[in-house]
Order: sequence, then C-alpha cells, then structure tokens
Amino acid sequence: MKIASYNIENIFHRDSSLVKRTLNESINMWVEEFEQLMCKSPRGGNEIARMRELSFLLGFHKSAFEPFVVMRRKAGELYLRKKNFQPENRAVPMSGWSGWVKVNSKPIYDQAVQNKARVIAEINPDILILQEVEDRQSLLDFNKHYLPEGVRFSNILMIDGNDREGRGLALMTKEGYEVTSINSYANVRRNGKFLFDKDVQEYNVTCPKGYQLSVFGLHLQDVIMHKESGDEIRKQQARKVREIVMKELQNGKNIVVAGTLNKPSYCDSLSPVLRETELKDVKRHISFNVDLDEGKDAEYFSLGAYRMGVNLKQKDYLLSSPQIFSKIKRSGLNRKGIWPERKRQWTCYDTLHGQAHQASSHPALWMEF
Repeated sequence: MKIASYNIENIFHRDSSLVKRTLNESINMWVEEFEQLMCKSPRGGNEIARMRELSFLLGFHKSAFEPFVVMRRKAGELYLRKKNFQPENRAVPMSGWSGWVKVNSKPIYDQAVQNKARVIAEINPDILILQEVEDRQSLLDFNKHYLPEGVRFSNILMIDGNDREGRGLALMTKEGYEVTSINSYANVRRNGKFLFDKDVQEYNVTCPKGYQLSVFGLHLQDVIMHKESGDEIRKQQARKVREIVMKELQNGKNIVVAGTLNKPSYCDSLSPVLRETELKDVKRHISFNVDLDEGKDAEYFSLGAYRMGVNLKQKDYLLSSPQIFSKIKRSGLNRKGIWPERKRQWTCYDTLHGQAHQASSHPALWMEF
C-alpha cells in the first residue's frame, strides 16, 4: 500500500486578492451618497442597509475579513457573493448600480496543471491526501483528463471547510480502498470562533483484505504578520489534533496524519502533535529517499530542513502510528515540480521553465508499507 500527501495549491484556478484599496474613483461618490442618507429623515430599512454597506466600503467598519463582493469560479461556474445578507438587486440602471467586479480567482497555466499530474503519476499512490483544492468538480476533471489511465482514482471525496479562498481538503483512493466514513472538525469552536481556519478531516478506509486505516487530512494556521498570534492559534489547533489522534491511538487504530502544518518541526506551536503523541515523521525513517541538492548544498543542513542535502524548509508532514512506521518499506519526497527560488538547487522536471509552470511550492510526501 502506498500513501501520499500533497499540497497541490489548487488545480485550475487560484484565489487572488479582490480589493486592493485602489478605490479613489469611487470614494467621492460613496461619501456623497452616505452624506445624503445621513441627512435623510426618516430612513427606511433599505437606506439603513445601504449605509452599512457604505460604512464598510469607506473603511468605517473594520470587522470583516473578506471583500464586500466576491466573484469566483467554482465547478465551472461563476458565483457572486455579497458581504451582507441583504436582498441583491440586479445590476441595471434602475437599481442605481454601476461598477465592476473582479473575478476572485486566476487561472493556473495548463503546463503547471500537467506538472501537478506528473508529480502524482510518478508516485502513483493508492491513497492520496490533498490540501488546497478549490472544489470536487476540479478534482474530477483533473482525474479524468490529466492523470494517466493507470494512475486515476476510483473514489474522490471533498468536504468544504472554513477557508474562504478555495483551499479545501480532499482524499482520492484507488479501486479496492473504500472510504466507510468521513468526519469534519470544521465546526469545532474556541472562544466562540471556529478553531480551524481551514479544517481537519478524518477518513476511515477499508483496504484490500480488510485492513482498516484512519487517515487524517489537515491544514493548520498560516504564517501571518503577527507571528505570536499565529503561533498561538496554531498551537491551539495542534492541541485539538493531539486530542483527536490520541483517542484513536489508545484504541489501537492504524493512523496516518498528513497535511500542511506551516512550520518546521522545531517550532513550539507544533509540539502537541510532534512531541506529545506517538506519531512518527516519515522523514525520520531509514528508507526516506530524495534527490539531494546539487553542489556543495548536498552536504549542508539548514535549520528547519527535511534533512541534510534537502534544504527545503519543512511545512508539510506525513505522520503515522508506530505500528505503520515499523512496516514502512520505502518512502520519499518529490520536489521535482518545485521551481527553486534562487539558483538551481535540485533536479526539476524538464517541463518546468519558471515559477509560473511549477506544480506547487510544496513537495509531495509518500510512504509504502
């Protein structure tokens, strides 16, 4: 059985910033309209709702974490979502609407999509855990049109989490590997807010010959400007993951935990998962194999890297329970789809000609047991 984990950084479309605060042409119009509504008495429900919209657009109201209007591509269609839940008017002159909306996702180069498929095809796993997938329909199209016939998956599962930017978790399995149950932890709250800004998902898989496996896909807090705040959130998330995983370990289950934790292993924010459980990191297995850096970097071990000669800062992990770790026959890391940020440090695919063509900025991790 071969299991892989890959932060694919979306397949066909990736989120882009909608509002860049270059609103000079509209600000004067909004201020004038807001002043007119302030002077109006009495004001009805529609006027009050419009004042709330204008206060948000003018920056008076700062409680939101997303743009006022978002249009994004999803499952081959365009969807428009407004910030509030007021009834939407049609964009016609009678409604007083004028302006434009930027589609909140950018297409990914087809060569990059092909390189994503190439990474997966080279590993050819039986179970693939993915991070940062925009929607299930994209996975279906990718599986059908980009993966070679002998690599395609029979079961494709995806549940939306809490992320607003199209970065969901997914699981793909080959024939004979049946997912018997799925559990999402997206609704877990801390201080009244969702604990996981993305999600942690648990899949129970029945493998050929009846072997039972619990697979956890996760994506923890990104690195943000306020480092201490981000680290604290990530540590709270890691504590919850530890709580969930420990219950399964105590029940003697075969467990795989995989995903993007967004920090190297020495970081305290990951200690609840990496140092306070029995989970083993595949990079520490004797079979772990990867092409080394070129030149003198092959003998260098940078802080936070996967290992000596693999000087890529670790953000992605493939962890397993001790009973699985002891049965690993082969394991490794595929970074051939990553374009090095500085000089050419490692072997890349010959179809990689620049950062725009890279499969992902993350490597794919895998193990076979």
